Amino acid sequence: MRTGGKQYRVAPGDKIAVEKLAGEAGETITLGDVLLAGEGGELKQPGEVTVSAEIIAQAKSEKVIVFKKRRRHNYRRKAGHRQQMTLLRIVAVGDEKYQPAQKSAVAAEPALEASSDAIAQ
Repeated sequence: MRTGGKQYRVAPGDKIAVEKLAGEAGETITLGDVLLAGEGGELKQPGEVTVSAEIIAQAKSEKVIVFKKRRRHNYRRKAGHRQQMTLLRIVAVGDEKYQPAQKSAVAAEPALEASSDAIAQ
């Protein structure tokens, strides 16, 4: 997808930082500028797919130092800049939605039994 003049490769559940977008934390936005979508041999036309994302926060990026100097002219200027950005969690890409992974206690039990059997021997 493309936003803020940059391209991002996204999947449901990804967290990305993009150029500032309008909206408050917790809102859901739709990004329609999808350049390529699909897996393996299945490719969809860009107009058919939209990306849904939830705004996590509005923040500022790391500080960039801007330093100008003209040698032998006693000219030095130092300034800092922090670009505003929006943190997004990708909720859905087309029909594919984000399903948070749930860890089950049932899967962890056989590992405990196997390690206790090794200790007993």
